[in-house]
Amino acid sequence: MIDHLSTDVGGVRLAYQLSGPPDAPPLVLLHAMGETAADWEPVRPALDRARHVYALDLRGHGLSDRPGEYSLELMRADVLGFLDALGLACVDLIGHSMGGAVAYLLAEEHPDRVRRLVLEDVPVPRPREPTTPTRPEGQLAFDWALVPAIRAQIDTPDPKWLDRLGRITAPTLVIAGGPGSHVPQDGIAELAQRLPDGRVVTIPVGHLVHRAAPEAFASAVTAFL
Repeated sequence: MIDHLSTDVGGVRLAYQLSGPPDAPPLVLLHAMGETAADWEPVRPALDRARHVYALDLRGHGLSDRPGEYSLELMRADVLGFLDALGLACVDLIGHSMGGAVAYLLAEEHPDRVRRLVLEDVPVPRPREPTTPTRPEGQLAFDWALVPAIRAQIDTPDPKWLDRLGRITAPTLVIAGGPGSHVPQDGIAELAQRLPDGRVVTIPVGHLVHRAAPEAFASAVTAFL
């Protein structure tokens, strides 16, 4: 059973889906750009067997508010506020792509709040060649205004993000999508190497690992957690 809930964090309403045994350790899921909490459906049944799973709609996505102001730091602050609002002192944290960047920024700034960290096909924060995204036709499940704002940060990341990876104390599983992913895999390897307790597993199905290979993803994650 999945409960659909929301909470106010600093004037921004964050929607989330809650599942799993209430007395189980908490696990927070952060989706990629343009996705929602529902993106985790292929792996949720495996994850919520032994975890109380909180799948967020990050600001500007899904049923959460669209405040018009977007950055990875604001999303990090939202997640921290979410943990405080729900009384979650320390959690396991999984982030995919953009959600993974939010996750490692949180783990850098507040290492005591993250017990174990999983980063799914997350690029290392190094500058890359910018490209101009094209808005899809029709109604979107997210605010298009967040795309140029977040893409600009990923294209030209704050150098401190890379320098502070060494602050992360949580054991970290870095899941790589292999050569079919658009994310450079050598950068994913570097990301893991810069973590004090990082390890890499490659599931060669491309960027959307948890959707393309849900059983392999869930197996790797549940064994790690």
